[in-house]
Amino acid sequence: MPPIFPGVRENRGVSVQIHIEDGAPPYEQVRAQISEQARSGALPVGYRLPTVRGLAETLGLAANTVAKAYRALEADGVIETRGRNGTVIAAVGSTAEREVAAAAEVFAERVRRLGVGEEVGLAAVRDALRAAFRA
Repeated sequence: MPPIFPGVRENRGVSVQIHIEDGAPPYEQVRAQISEQARSGALPVGYRLPTVRGLAETLGLAANTVAKAYRALEADGVIETRGRNGTVIAAVGSTAEREVAAAAEVFAERVRRLGVGEEVGLAAVRDALRAAFRA
């Protein structure tokens, strides 16, 4: 595990680091890091995440901040809450792929109705994806 530098806090169970100097809000940093670890397999399907309060305390964040990240992760299909059984990493591959396919179908139909053509639609998607992954 990398050393902790001033302005950086991390949780020892889940590898999440909050960079205070980073321009991204802390909830977004938590969301992005857990999402990436789930997609890469570093956090396997079924892995039980810390409670909202537990992770918030470990990271030195407000519980509402971690709760917001967990809500976003659940909306994205990355995690699922199982009541008293905790919050676990969901089988993201199939859920995420289905959502991407559904969004692509809606977009493709809109491009067709606008009559701008396939190349214009593909260029718009490439530009949007590049912008999203730079953020």
